[in-house]
Amino acid sequence: MKWSKYVKPYWKYFVLGPLCMIVEVLGEVLMPLWYSRILNIGVENHDVGFIILTCALMVLTALLMMGGGVGGAWFGSKAAVNFAADLRRDVYAKVQQFSFANIDKYSTGSLVTRLTNDVTQLMNFVNMLLRMFLRAPGMMIGALIAAIALNPSLARVLAVTMPVLALAEVLIIRTGFPRFTAMQERMDHLNSTIQESLTNIRVVKSFVREKREDEKFAKSNQDLKDAAMRALGVVIFMMPMMMLLMNLTSVAVIWFGGNHVIAGDMPIGDFNAFLTYITQILMSLMIMSMLFMNSSRALASARRIKEVMEEKLDLSDDDAAHKDKRVERGDVEFKNVSFRYYKNSENAVLRDINLKINAGETVGVIGSTGCGKTTLVSMIPRLYDADQGSILVDGIDVKDYSLYHLREGVGMVLQKNVLFSGTIADNLRWGDENATEAEMTAAAQSAQADGFIRSFELGYETELEQGGVNVSGGQRQRLCIARALLKHPKILILDDSTSAVDTATEASIRKSFRNELKDSTKIIIAQRITSVIEADKIIVMDDGAITGVGTHDELIKNNRAYQEIYHSQMDGKEAA
Repeated sequence: MKWSKYVKPYWKYFVLGPLCMIVEVLGEVLMPLWYSRILNIGVENHDVGFIILTCALMVLTALLMMGGGVGGAWFGSKAAVNFAADLRRDVYAKVQQFSFANIDKYSTGSLVTRLTNDVTQLMNFVNMLLRMFLRAPGMMIGALIAAIALNPSLARVLAVTMPVLALAEVLIIRTGFPRFTAMQERMDHLNSTIQESLTNIRVVKSFVREKREDEKFAKSNQDLKDAAMRALGVVIFMMPMMMLLMNLTSVAVIWFGGNHVIAGDMPIGDFNAFLTYITQILMSLMIMSMLFMNSSRALASARRIKEVMEEKLDLSDDDAAHKDKRVERGDVEFKNVSFRYYKNSENAVLRDINLKINAGETVGVIGSTGCGKTTLVSMIPRLYDADQGSILVDGIDVKDYSLYHLREGVGMVLQKNVLFSGTIADNLRWGDENATEAEMTAAAQSAQADGFIRSFELGYETELEQGGVNVSGGQRQRLCIARALLKHPKILILDDSTSAVDTATEASIRKSFRNELKDSTKIIIAQRITSVIEADKIIVMDDGAITGVGTHDELIKNNRAYQEIYHSQMDGKEAA
């Protein structure tokens, strides 16, 4: 990961910010000298004109310092905000490229923290760095030179103080980095806890588990608080220690410098300027300590962001042989396919799958829960890649398509129906962002959704809450089907996506598919046997393997697993 990528577009801000701060530093160094001249020359000689002229010069310097300070802050903020915005954009884009396997490595809360809090920590550090990395050392070096020039023997006091402060800064960095890393990890866990609780708030309430969730949150919150106190303890200890060293140094300078003044070896103006320079040097060291302390937190955040950015994508179309190829017919073939979610696991989720689906066919997939039905169809649009074997679409390995063109040709209604905040029309246009009102209406009618949509006061402009929680489960399913239909896919996959609708509505949806999607391959995963009984072929799965393929009539005669499913669901109905 090259951090310079986020600096180059805004290099002017990164240069101008520190340069403006140099103007302020020069003023900081010059001010005590002119003040000493007022005391040593103007007051000593009762020269009012000299005092007025020097004061006017000091006012001009103060104005230039103000301009430098404002300019440095403005350019620093511009650089830091743009740096963070571009970084956040790229991290988000990287997460969007993650496969399911990549996403499984990180909790949702961890990714949210990295996109928000960690990027913010880097932004704050960049801003502070641009404002301080020249100002603090510049002021320290300038003040040190001026102090030595005024009184070399008295400047020896710094030979004791500065090494102690430097050692303290090293200890701060070594202690702070692991503590801030731990704090960010606790923040990940807290965000995950909040996200899970809020997403599933209806389940929490229906099972009356509010107290348990409160306790769970309290524990995560306490863990974060403890980690934060351990990390911030470095800061808590640092500030008093720095102030103690500063005050001891000031006392030493006043003691030894006072003797020089009393002995007549040092003018009072020079002593006053020397004391100011000592304060500036120590303040610079303290600012640098704060900078190093913040660098510990920023480094922890940078490492976490780098982990995401350098995560190796296990799904890529970089080596695709037919990147411009689109899905044209909808033939699907599995050849000796096996797959494991955990690659070191002995048990495969899919084992030696061989299957041919012709373009335009309606294919049902049925089997017990956990037998691999969803995993099987998820491999067609490359949500997962096979460990062994290959999946062909229109005779071409799915790995040889670009992910965009492959997934454009496949419409998929997932088992978990997901809608987004926005209008119904906005959600439907996920299938086709340029869809006209007539096209949306046609898709909704095919999905048997048009009727309930028009029953709402605002119709297709009805606002959906996040996740579509203000519509029923069956309505969500039909909206998701309509959204998929708007893609006009060559392959349509329905993963148990009519389980929440009544049988009459489901029958109407299947009829629409037969009439309006004749050229599309339709793969229907279902628990209800009535959902697939009319399919051109039915695939029976058990424990990750295909145990039968055929029509309903063929399977009812030859396949024991299909017979058991049929009789368990239909015997009661026939008797009734």
